Amino acid sequence: MEGVRAAFAFGVVILLNIWIQWAPLLTMALAANLACFCDNGGPMRARLRVLTAFSVLGGLLWAGLGLIQPLGLPVVVPVACALIFACSYARVWSVQAQSAGNVLVVVLCIALDRPLTPEQAAVTALMFAAGGLWATFLALVIWRLHPYRPAHRAVAEVWHNLARLCGDLERLVVLPEPDTAAFDGHARGHRRGVRASIETARTMILDLARSRERVSDRTAQALLRLESAEQIFSALIAVGELIDSRPDARRRALAKVFLRRLRPLLVTIARAIRDDVNLDLDRLEHSIARVAEGLSEDPTLARLAERIVGRVRIGAKLSTPEGYRPGGTLTEGGSLDRWTRYVGPLRQNFTLASPNLRHALRASAVAAPALAATLTYAGAFTHWLVMTVVLTMQPFYAATWQRALERIGGTVLGGLVGAVLAYYATSPLAEAGLILVLSIVGFAARQISYGFFVTCLTPLVVLLVELLEPGHSSWEIVAMRGGFTVLGGVIAVASCLVLWPIWEPDQVRQELRRALKAQAGLAEAVLRAPPGEGRETAIAAQSREAGLALNDLEAALSRALQQPRAGSHPEVESALVADATLRRISARLIVLRHAPEAAAPEAEPWRAWITATLAALGADRPVPERPALDRGQSLVRLVSQVDLLVGTLRPGEIRAGTAAVGAVPGPANGATSQPVPHA
Repeated sequence: MEGVRAAFAFGVVILLNIWIQWAPLLTMALAANLACFCDNGGPMRARLRVLTAFSVLGGLLWAGLGLIQPLGLPVVVPVACALIFACSYARVWSVQAQSAGNVLVVVLCIALDRPLTPEQAAVTALMFAAGGLWATFLALVIWRLHPYRPAHRAVAEVWHNLARLCGDLERLVVLPEPDTAAFDGHARGHRRGVRASIETARTMILDLARSRERVSDRTAQALLRLESAEQIFSALIAVGELIDSRPDARRRALAKVFLRRLRPLLVTIARAIRDDVNLDLDRLEHSIARVAEGLSEDPTLARLAERIVGRVRIGAKLSTPEGYRPGGTLTEGGSLDRWTRYVGPLRQNFTLASPNLRHALRASAVAAPALAATLTYAGAFTHWLVMTVVLTMQPFYAATWQRALERIGGTVLGGLVGAVLAYYATSPLAEAGLILVLSIVGFAARQISYGFFVTCLTPLVVLLVELLEPGHSSWEIVAMRGGFTVLGGVIAVASCLVLWPIWEPDQVRQELRRALKAQAGLAEAVLRAPPGEGRETAIAAQSREAGLALNDLEAALSRALQQPRAGSHPEVESALVADATLRRISARLIVLRHAPEAAAPEAEPWRAWITATLAALGADRPVPERPALDRGQSLVRLVSQVDLLVGTLRPGEIRAGTAAVGAVPGPANGATSQPVPHA
């Protein structure tokens, strides 16, 4: 539907131009098309700000650069580079601002193609603003998509991911023998996916609340659903740890029955949230109550099941007519002040330690010689070089390398398709019709992958050039676009290697330290905080922080594995083992949150050692000595996992520590003091 709307915004103006034959209408059509690329959906007020700013700034940018173009390189290049820096640095505000900044770079490159007289500049600015505002009016007034729908579908995706996690746990329960690699793969895949979807949904809901300057009942409903899902997620992690740590047949059988009953309820609630329909709570209540039946033989599993069932019941009730009352507000709240919203992110990122600032500096520095070359040897398509360089370049080298491959491959394949289409489209009306179709496909494709999006976008560009500047051969357009894309991709990758490079092993090291510190905070809250409401609040906050830190670590590891030769770096290999171990430590801590025996006074030295050891690893300090005491049954597995972590990151210290306390039993459950191969 978004693609159809974008095609309509663009196509109406194109058809009007075919009828009237007034060239400035083509500028309006281009602006409407580009404005649609800036619109990422979400809250209405935030979209209005971004799209209006793009429409006005784009017109002023095109007019201003057209006026100064005759002044020559000494003026044009510094001004253009400063604007590219600003457009690239805009990513610190939001994803919407990042999209608008990228599209403004496209406007900048097109604006430098030809000089403008003052009259032409005024018409261009007005028509560009008119095109952008027409697309904005169409998207936000005439053809509105439901403003709550993206947030509620994001919450539905969280519940669907919980159902998938539950189903995968059920698969692991029925394995004939415990499979460490399978559990590690489950943790890395499903837990990361659920945590990422929770944070995505949380960001969308809070943006929605801020843009409307209040927390409406619908917004509060989404927040409560998300909070219930997050607590179910935490408890399911603990269930997975129980299955992995004590795989006796009876426990596995009970867990299998529990998970089999739970999963359909999660799917039912997810569908109700996605489709915005009501549930019959009376009919569901029997199934909800039955989920935790027959688990009394395993008290720990029974407690976790009761916790999950309580949150499932809340999620189901929120999908009933009585679950919320539309039309009012639960909490009145103001939006963020302008200083916090706009100036704060600029100041926080204005340091060379920030990848965003490095990216903006690199983009403007590399664009300078590219601009000088393309303006000196001007041609109809030379602006594609600067576009490709700036838009291919990403804050991280691995992401730039991946983006360059996708952009080059998509451009070559899409160019061939575009040339064939342009050969058979022999009239402006036929070209306009194909552009509308390609616009629809392109907007759908950008939700799939960047490479597919570029493949669909390139034929649109070829046809658009044929329509706006007739007289060029379609094969000439394809050859020029393909050549400049390949050259621009090579320059972008090379610049990330030379200018302020961010090496992925270094990022992995930083994210690993952050994950260790977050895990130490979670251990402190679970093992040492006094009982009470404050403890539960602290555990919830630290659990979220630990999950986010592990997700960031895995994102850094993913980039490192994409970067040539970084995947075999010793620190990356150690971090892979540490990541799996930290996932297990996190799960064990969540189990101990519900295990009263872990709070026994005699276990205090071990609880202190666990917390201090994790903090020491995160702060790069010496690891404390292990207590010369029995660990107690509840802490045996956790101590073994911490030993494995120390053995992976500090093999020399674990050997020395083990020798110093020779009377103390070594790690249980087969853990060793040496790094183990990762799955």
